Amino acid sequence: MKKLIIEQFVIDSIKSGSSTIEICENCLITPLAMDRIKSSGLKIIRKNISEYIPGDTIINKNKIAIGGDHTGFEIKEILKKYLSDKNFIIEDLGTNSKESCDYPDYAIAVAKKVGMKEVCFGILIDATGIPSAITANKFPGIRAATCYNEFSTKSSREHNNANIIVLGAKTLGEETIKSIIDTWIKTDFAGGRHQRRLDKIVDVEKLFMKF
Repeated sequence: MKKLIIEQFVIDSIKSGSSTIEICENCLITPLAMDRIKSSGLKIIRKNISEYIPGDTIINKNKIAIGGDHTGFEIKEILKKYLSDKNFIIEDLGTNSKESCDYPDYAIAVAKKVGMKEVCFGILIDATGIPSAITANKFPGIRAATCYNEFSTKSSREHNNANIIVLGAKTLGEETIKSIIDTWIKTDFAGGRHQRRLDKIVDVEKLFMKF
């Protein structure tokens, strides 16, 4: 069974600000989706299934993509300065105010940057740290972890090789968040038996990209 590209998928791509739409080489596009692609002037890029699973080469190992909805705006601004002081390059993908907005838009933007290896990791912030993680984890190659203390953070990196950390602005205080970020930065993936388990996750991703 081939994967079906529906109109909503195209609409989501448009909302994320993309000028292209990437689909696997054997995907089928519905007539409504194709009409939306043409009317929006999107360019279709067909890729091999293997290209959807990112490799290991990070383009900029000192660059971080950060984003979040209105509930995470204040913490995002604090973390930008905190991480800049540690000599990280910050790519802020929004939002840029406390005005109400939709968390998937920013989770999608950060996940794309991480998935394409344009940054060393991503940070997402919403009220609880849950919905942005759900969104980001829809992307192959993304392992977004909602972290709520140093232990969960250390495990997410050491055992799961998470590449996006997701924080809850309404569940954690500023100093706790800073401590969590410090733990994330200094913790490396342990490999070994953990890599074997991650390989099984990648196998699932590749399997479902065939549909």
